[in-house]
Amino acid sequence: MAIPIQVTFDAADPDGLATFWATALGYKKQDPPLGFATWPEFLRTQGFSEDEMDDASAIVDPDGSGPRIFFQRVPESKSAKNRVHLDVNIGGPDDTPVDERRRRSDAHAELLITAGARRLAAKEEHGEYWVVMQDPEGNEFCLQ
Repeated sequence: MAIPIQVTFDAADPDGLATFWATALGYKKQDPPLGFATWPEFLRTQGFSEDEMDDASAIVDPDGSGPRIFFQRVPESKSAKNRVHLDVNIGGPDDTPVDERRRRSDAHAELLITAGARRLAAKEEHGEYWVVMQDPEGNEFCLQ
């Protein structure tokens, strides 16, 4: 049996980064626990101060199959290349023709640029195509 995982991002603006990645992945922001209309309402019952309300955010796969992604505020900014990055498989299954994968990846790159991403490079090798991007806080990822 596989062990479920959560992917965690350090962030300067957790909610802003959560909004970006929800767009990138087709996820949604996680709903507050049952019985609470909003996250601030829930967090107040847990003893969080108003200053702590924006310290974290999370997104979830609306179908429940993908991992939860958590964003936590940290005081320092990103200073080096990621040691791990996400590959967003927007191009389709491996047997999708490279021209179609290129079209899908490029179109998604344009959508994400309007959401705050930066396109770094497009690469094509051995019948594969991918676009190297950075999210609004500089985390690298690929669209393939």
